[in-house]
Amino acid sequence: MASTTTTSLLPSKTFIRTQSHQPSTQPHQPSLPTNPRSIRSVKPISAVHAAEPSKNPIVSDKPPKPTTSSTSATATAAASSTTATRVPKKWAVDSWRTKKALQLPEYPDQDELESVLRIIDAFPPIVFAGEARSLEERLADAAMGNAFLLQGGDCAESFKEFNANNIRDTFRILLQMGAVLMFGGQMPVIKVGRMAGQFAKPRSDPFEEKNGVKLPSYRGDNVNGDAFDTKSRTPDPQRMIRAYCQSAATLNLLRAFATGGYAAMQRVNQWNLDFTERSEQGDRYRELAHRVDEALGFMAAAGLTVDHPIMTTTEFWTSHECLLLPYEQSLTRMDSTSGLYYDCSAHFIWVGERTRQLDGAHVEFLKGVANPLGIKVSDRMDPKELVKLVDILNPQNKPGRITIITRMGAENMRVKLPHLIRAVRQAGQIVTWVSDPMHGNTIKAPCGLKTRPFDAIRAEVRAFFDVHEQEGSHPGGVHLEMTGQNVTECIGGSRTVTFDDLSSRYHTHCDPRLNASQSLELAFIIAERLRKRRLGSQRPLASLGL
Repeated sequence: MASTTTTSLLPSKTFIRTQSHQPSTQPHQPSLPTNPRSIRSVKPISAVHAAEPSKNPIVSDKPPKPTTSSTSATATAAASSTTATRVPKKWAVDSWRTKKALQLPEYPDQDELESVLRIIDAFPPIVFAGEARSLEERLADAAMGNAFLLQGGDCAESFKEFNANNIRDTFRILLQMGAVLMFGGQMPVIKVGRMAGQFAKPRSDPFEEKNGVKLPSYRGDNVNGDAFDTKSRTPDPQRMIRAYCQSAATLNLLRAFATGGYAAMQRVNQWNLDFTERSEQGDRYRELAHRVDEALGFMAAAGLTVDHPIMTTTEFWTSHECLLLPYEQSLTRMDSTSGLYYDCSAHFIWVGERTRQLDGAHVEFLKGVANPLGIKVSDRMDPKELVKLVDILNPQNKPGRITIITRMGAENMRVKLPHLIRAVRQAGQIVTWVSDPMHGNTIKAPCGLKTRPFDAIRAEVRAFFDVHEQEGSHPGGVHLEMTGQNVTECIGGSRTVTFDDLSSRYHTHCDPRLNASQSLELAFIIAERLRKRRLGSQRPLASLGL
């Protein structure tokens, strides 16, 4: 599809990218250590998995930051008052250990922890560097308004609910949503799962108290158990090995689904989940699927092949919050083709609202790995701080490197998001803007369970699109906590889930998720906005006779 983007809507630095089509031989280059060995006494990180170099050019290399002391007292004072001008330090895979690390569990047996980390150090990577670079290139398209990110999956994966059917159902609803969005937006949809590694969860309080008993909070199945007893709640490093094995098995099945024929566009009619068939959303999806079938039939009659890999397979990537840093470090490898470090636990990792401190351990770790990165942003984010954080994580301003995931609630979105967009644009930074309409809309039901009203989720999505239309920027995607299961965790939707229904199928280990019907309903709402945006961008060209 020809791009209708005009340079007036983009940061000033982006014209370099649109004029240059030569592949870059230098992918995003974090600050690398002079000594590739970890300070921790473990097996050295070795070169693995050859992959193609990035096709995404670096847009603008910013001038190097000063490395010597200022000659004037005034300049020295100014330098000490801002992190943007501090003397850069060498990055290492464990340099995060020199920083304050929040949200990490306290393991009682450090020797066992070190033993487990040495075992994971020796494990194969779960994902490969070339795949992460490919995702970065797709996200760069989304930053320019030429693609749309669909990122979704469990709030927190669990050991208990790990089975092939659950993985298949979540993958299938993402395929359905992707088809709806692609049909409405007439643009590529980038499918990324919160899967194959989304275990760890941040907590607002390190301890939980019940009936006078105080125990460590549940931090996800890769850290401890959710049962309220001392044994379950004690952080156990052996759980990281189980999490690795489950992640690898999950991704293995996802790869088979994505490339083995299950995701073929000819099967679009067969993706419907049983319990969505007799619903308004199921009817709408079947209508769309029939139209896709007719288009495929037309292509075949015209002699165009429908057996091309682009029609029989799909690209699918994995993601999770970069929270449990010892585990992330143990799965970080140097790519043999680029010399860059990649966190091989997932293709895409993000820093959360609670761990995005500019001088914190999580930001220190992330600035040195070359994966595409996400930044979760609430209404508390200061625009200047966001610009500094993006600069730390993407000093070369590479498109696709940074995705800003906003989670604010509808009203806050309309007030706060414009200021963030303007600050980032004024700094000339290229980012992909994504809406997380889940986390800003959590409430407590009368029965005591956490839930999220579908109407509030829909209102935040609409606010996200409205603000980007107002600012002339690109709504690049959505980030959802959802499942292919027929759960009753979020209230509302066309097949109305009420407060009274919550307890019937409330299965989440952490936060409430959209079920398949609600997810598909939201996809149709977003697709309509993408369609209107597409038609609106075509009218100015038509009026010019283009």
